[in-house]
Amino acid sequence: MMSRREFITLLGGAASWPIAAYAQQQGMPVVGFLSSASPNGFAHLVKGFREGLNEAGFIEGQTVAIEFRWAEGQYDKLPALCADLLRQRVAVIVASGGNAPALAAKAATTTIPIVFTGVSSPVEAGLVASMSRPAGNVTGFSQFNSALNAKRLELLRELMPGIGMVGLLTNPVNPVPDADGVLAAAEVLSQL
Repeated sequence: MMSRREFITLLGGAASWPIAAYAQQQGMPVVGFLSSASPNGFAHLVKGFREGLNEAGFIEGQTVAIEFRWAEGQYDKLPALCADLLRQRVAVIVASGGNAPALAAKAATTTIPIVFTGVSSPVEAGLVASMSRPAGNVTGFSQFNSALNAKRLELLRELMPGIGMVGLLTNPVNPVPDADGVLAAAEVLSQL
C-alpha cells in the first residue's frame, strides 16, 4: 500500500511533467523550437509563429505541442538544448536566430526535419547543398542576400556623400553574409 507522502510526491511529480510527454501519450506531434536568443525579445515573433501554426490547423495544446528551448545568447548551450528536444521526440525542429541553432540541429539529427530562419548564407554555412535543392533533412529561408551588400554601400554613399568611414559589426558565431564582399565593395567605392 502506498503511503500518503508517496502519493503526494507522485502526484506532484506528475503535475510537473512537460506538455510534450502528455502530448506524445495522446499521439500529438511535438514541434521543437530552438533559438540562440532570449524569449524576452522574441515574444512578438513567437506570437506570429503560433498564429501561423493556428492558420495551418495546428492549435497548440489541441493538435500540436510546442517545446521551446532558448540559449539566451550562450551558443555553447545549443547542442544540449537540441539534444533535449530530441529526447522529447519532436516531429520537426524550427531553428531560429542565425546559423548556430541550425548547425546545432543539423549536427544532432539526420532524420528529423529542420526548418531554419535567419541564416545568413545556408550554402556557405554548410546547411544545404543549394538554395534550389537543399537535400537532406534541412530547409528554410534566408532573408539576407549577399549580392545586395555592394548596392547597400552604394546607396549609403549616395545618401551621405561626405561619409569617410563605415563600420561593419559582426558576431563571429553568426557572421555577416559575405563580409569579404562588403569589404571589397567598400574598397571599390572608396576609389571613386
